[in-house]
Amino acid sequence: VQLQASGGGLVQAGDSLILSCAASGRTHSTYGMGWFRQAPGKAREFVAAIRWPGDSTYYADSVKGRFTISRDNAKNTVYLQMNSLKPEDTAVYYCGATDSTQYSSHYVYRYWGQGTLVTVSS
Repeated sequence: VQLQASGGGLVQAGDSLILSCAASGRTHSTYGMGWFRQAPGKAREFVAAIRWPGDSTYYADSVKGRFTISRDNAKNTVYLQMNSLKPEDTAVYYCGATDSTQYSSHYVYRYWGQGTLVTVSS
């Protein structure tokens, strides 16, 4: 599975942004998909995940109510809708694919995209 993340950019606090993660190779519809982020000097942290099978979603407390993860199996793409962005959301965002149910642990993700930078100015 190859994952390609896109959609990052420079925005102001309060703005919205949509990240996309396009999968190729073995269909991503058989994997749980997650978004993680890593700010400079910090560890990679869980942001959101969507389960397979089914579409149950999981969020870090820091983004709950502001971010929404979704998937379009027909397009082999996972999205992260980010609203009400804050400067502390600034990070490189990575998408990953896992066949584990421990969605918040980056150790269980088998495949990763290359990351897309989100910068939120105050």
